[in-house]
Amino acid sequence: MRKATRIVAATFGFLAGIAGLVHGITEILQGNIRPAGFMFASIGDPCIPEKVWHACEPAMTILPNLLVAGVLTVIVGLLVMVWSVAFIQSITGGGILILLSIILLLVGGGFFPPLIGIAGGVAGTRINKPLTDKHSGSLLQFLAKTWPWPLIIFVVWLLGQYLIGYLANDFLRSIMGFSLLLIVVLLPLSIFIGFAHDASR
Repeated sequence: MRKATRIVAATFGFLAGIAGLVHGITEILQGNIRPAGFMFASIGDPCIPEKVWHACEPAMTILPNLLVAGVLTVIVGLLVMVWSVAFIQSITGGGILILLSIILLLVGGGFFPPLIGIAGGVAGTRINKPLTDKHSGSLLQFLAKTWPWPLIIFVVWLLGQYLIGYLANDFLRSIMGFSLLLIVVLLPLSIFIGFAHDASR
């Protein structure tokens, strides 16, 4: 089994589940109402998307009721968390995490949580694949030695945004382009370095 790959997959899935859970709770708090449209803000009034760094946690749903969407999002978020921690190493672990992440997207789990979950699912499909010597190049051996720092940076930045946003909302809004780029880069980089680390061992 690829240990580093499993850690990446489980971490991504668990984070996706937590973030989806938060979306679901904020949707439940909006009550038994119809969403503003196919796309909507998970956090309702008095949150103003244009004034906060997280844009009131945008999401989409195929359901016509925010209370129902929120309850289902909480359930799916919990399933994603449990699956990621307990079953991601199974033969179908990665594929099912991808499926759960897509469901999370459709019921109201936001956009980034499902993306992170899908990335975790992709990594999960490789946990039980046999290792090869494709990572024997000097550059890849060097990158393998950076494990687990890309994953740590990803987790710290993803969670740290909430503290920074609370203390310095305008500053974080001003660097959101950089923040999104960092997240998008660290997602595949963490997976790749996890693969390389496993192969190097």
